[in-house]
Amino acid sequence: MTRVLELRGITKRFGAVTANEDVSLHLDQGEIVALLGENGAGKTTLMSILFGHYTADAGTVRVDGAELPPGRSRAAIQAGVGMVHQHFALAPNLSVLDNIVTGTEPLWRPVSRRSAARAKLAGLMDRFGLTVDPDALVADLSVGECQRVEILKALYNDARILILDEPTAVLTTQEAERLFATLREMTGQGLSLIFISHKLNEVMAAADRVVVLRGGRVVAERATEATSKDELAELMVGRRVERPRRPPATPGAVVLEARDLRLSGRGGASLNGVSFVLRSGETLGIIGVSGNGQTTLAGLVSGLHAPDSGALLVKGREITRHTVPDAIAAGIGRIPEDRHAEGTIGDLSLWENAVLERIWSPEFSRRGLVRRRAARAATAEIIKGYDVRGAGVDSRIRLLSGGNMQKLILGRALSADPDILVAAQPSRGLDEGAIAAVHARLLEARARGAGVLLISEDLDEVLALSDRVRAIVGGRLSPAIPSDDADARRLGLMMAGDWAEAGEDAHAV
Repeated sequence: MTRVLELRGITKRFGAVTANEDVSLHLDQGEIVALLGENGAGKTTLMSILFGHYTADAGTVRVDGAELPPGRSRAAIQAGVGMVHQHFALAPNLSVLDNIVTGTEPLWRPVSRRSAARAKLAGLMDRFGLTVDPDALVADLSVGECQRVEILKALYNDARILILDEPTAVLTTQEAERLFATLREMTGQGLSLIFISHKLNEVMAAADRVVVLRGGRVVAERATEATSKDELAELMVGRRVERPRRPPATPGAVVLEARDLRLSGRGGASLNGVSFVLRSGETLGIIGVSGNGQTTLAGLVSGLHAPDSGALLVKGREITRHTVPDAIAAGIGRIPEDRHAEGTIGDLSLWENAVLERIWSPEFSRRGLVRRRAARAATAEIIKGYDVRGAGVDSRIRLLSGGNMQKLILGRALSADPDILVAAQPSRGLDEGAIAAVHARLLEARARGAGVLLISEDLDEVLALSDRVRAIVGGRLSPAIPSDDADARRLGLMMAGDWAEAGEDAHAV
């Protein structure tokens, strides 16, 4: 086979932290290689060096046998390398076409060649089956459509090698399946792909070969046909990984009740008469395709939104028009679905992020002054207790990997011992070891008597953690079913709005 890409002896350090150490890998034409590893294993750093975002301390990158100059993204693009980042780099107020052609024309050209650009884009969409309206505003696109735009943007620059960083982290199962079917067709036409992932199912289904990083080093390389999910999970973390099992629940009194909550004006994220109860010592799972109101529901319970009508009660006391501080004071903890945009402030330290939501409490402030020693000590306990790796209490939180950032957010929420925990997409983008750790903590909170409102698009996660499951479709909740009576088919029908076919539990609220 034709070798199109080779990394040799890549080493990269950030101060005292070694992100990559003597890493070598290769890619052949028409091949799909999965880069697998724990959060913080050095995967994204390695691909950023390949694309020229970072400069390696040692090592070389070769494309078609020619060495790329380090730290120059333009050189990588001209060599045929394209990168699709986990967090989309699109301008929401511009059209699809404008996003794709931005940066591809010289500044001195007085008129953009839009007709030629439109024709080239149409040809790419037809060739690779990536359909999207060129004139649509990015702000109006679904997450899956934004993913297509990012791929088209790379292909527009004549990419022959595509790097995809967590390409399905924000996609539904159906969107992910369509994406990988498209990628397989693309490799049949000569493209070569490297994708970073934590999801072992998609790695086994999509990749020809798997390269495993641990602690910044390559620890294994396997053909997918010669390995298994269990072996890959063990190679990632260096030990056997087993997700915790949910013990039987003994629900107590109602801790949270929603009565006919309605909220309009948010497009597909409206709520249309949502009612439910959550009891202490149980987990209520909410499943649904992204954009059906689950984010709005989580925000409303957490105090970010106020409903147009309806009522929200905590332990029988109405708190309908509460704020975030009111929610925290009422015993509501939260794990937001977007840890970067909603869960943390990247340029603040770990200790500042760890106490931010309770900074006014006597534990962390006195007479208007922050008790820094107490805040740092509490953060150190979270770091130790939740195995947060990669930075100290005074480091900026943006230096953490996604999994370690998530563990800090989880520790922040649970250290307050909440009566109610709103966990939105708690394991999105996490590796197997981190998922097992997060699930164990959620089950511990349930065992202590907290009511857990679990909002997730991961059916396996919902089935593993929930006592009862409801689907949200168009801002409405289905009847609840016991999770022990559920399977993927039944949940799929519920997510599609076919509640009669899925079966209803008329007694479950």
